Amino acid sequence: VQLQASGGGLVQAGGSLRLSCAASGGTFSMYAMGWFRQAPGKEREFVSTIRWSGTTTYYADSVKGRFTISRDNAKKTVYLQMNSLKPEDTAVYYCAAGGRVESMRRGDGIDYWGKGTQVTVSS
Repeated sequence: VQLQASGGGLVQAGGSLRLSCAASGGTFSMYAMGWFRQAPGKEREFVSTIRWSGTTTYYADSVKGRFTISRDNAKKTVYLQMNSLKPEDTAVYYCAAGGRVESMRRGDGIDYWGKGTQVTVSS
């Protein structure tokens, strides 16, 4: 499975961005999908994950209530709607595919990583 993230950019604090991650070369609907991020000088951290069916989602506490993950299995795409952005959300955002959302939220069970997309939030 190949994953291609897009939608990053520069936005002012309080603004919004929508990230997309398009999959190819596999059965997208079989996988749990997730978003992770890595800020400069920090380790990569979990942001959100969604079950293959879309019925279960998890969020990091730092983004809960501001970010929304969704997926369209017909389009083989997962989205991350990011609202009320803060400077501390600045990072490279990566999408990932795995087996179980419960594992992915711990940073485990990742089968595939996409290349990241840069999100920069100015104050």
